[in-house]
Amino acid sequence: MVRPNLPLNALRAFEASARHLSFTRAGLELHVTQAAVSHQVKGLEEILGLRLFRRLPRGLALTDEGAALLPVLEEAFRRIGATLDRFEGGRVREVLTVGAVATFAVGWLLPRLRDFQEEHPFVDLRILTNNNRVDLAGEGLDCAIRFGDGAWHGTEAVRLLDAPLSPLCAPPLAERLRQPADLASVPLLRSYRADEWAHWFAQAGAACPALRGVVFDSSVAMAEAAAQGAGAALLPVALFARDLRTGRLVRPFTTEIAAGAYWLTWLKSRRETVAMAAFRTWLTAQRGREEA
Repeated sequence: MVRPNLPLNALRAFEASARHLSFTRAGLELHVTQAAVSHQVKGLEEILGLRLFRRLPRGLALTDEGAALLPVLEEAFRRIGATLDRFEGGRVREVLTVGAVATFAVGWLLPRLRDFQEEHPFVDLRILTNNNRVDLAGEGLDCAIRFGDGAWHGTEAVRLLDAPLSPLCAPPLAERLRQPADLASVPLLRSYRADEWAHWFAQAGAACPALRGVVFDSSVAMAEAAAQGAGAALLPVALFARDLRTGRLVRPFTTEIAAGAYWLTWLKSRRETVAMAAFRTWLTAQRGREEA
C-alpha cells in the first residue's frame, strides 16, 4: 500500500543523513541546519511508526528498517535526477543509438555532426560503428546506416547516398598506372565482397588478374592501407573526398562501378520516436541539399 503524504524533504533528509551517518553533515549538504534535519527525520519516523536511526554518542547508526529504506531512496533520487537532467529547452532529451558502417560514419556523418547537434540539441546521439554486419534488435539500436541494396528482412529503409566504387591508391603507386591493365602489376586490396574487382575490370574493358591482395572487413582500414602504399583499393570515392583533397589518395582512373548505396534502416516493428524522426528528416534534408 502506498502511504499518502510522505514528505519529500523528510525522505531527502533521511537519505543524506543515512549516507553520512550524521545530521550535521547532512545539513551541510542540504543547506539547512542540523536541527532542521533532525526534526525532519523524527517526523518521518513518526509517520512510519518505526525508528530509522539509533542515536549514538558519536553519530548515528541505521536500524534494520533504515538500512532497508536507504538503497530504495538512493535509487529513487538517482532516477529522479537522471530524468530531470534530460529536460532542456522545454523538452525532454532523448537518447538515440545509431549503428553506422565505419566508412559512412568517418567519411560522411562525422563532418556533419555539429550541424545535427546544433539543430537538435535535445538528442543524445550514440554512434556504434560496424563493418556492415548489424543486428538492430540484438544490439539495442534505434536505427542503422548500412551499405547494400536496401532489402533487409523486417526493416524499413531510406536511401541516403549512392557510393560507386573506383580504385584509389597512394600517389607514388598512381605514377606507375597509365591504363587499367597496369593494375595487374600492383597489389589489389580487397573487401569481403569478392566480385568487386572482377566487376570493375569488366567495366574498364581489361582482364582481371589473379587476386592475391589482403582482404579487409573495413573500407576505412583498406583506405589507410592504400594511403600507406600497400596497394590499390576499390573504395566509395564520395566518402574519401578529404583524402583526395589532401593528396593522401589519388584516383588514377575514372571508371567506376555501382555496388550499392547507403541506407538508413530501422525495424518495422519499432515505433519511431521523436529523436528517430528528427535524425531521419535531417539525413534526408542533407541528402537533398547536396544533390541540389
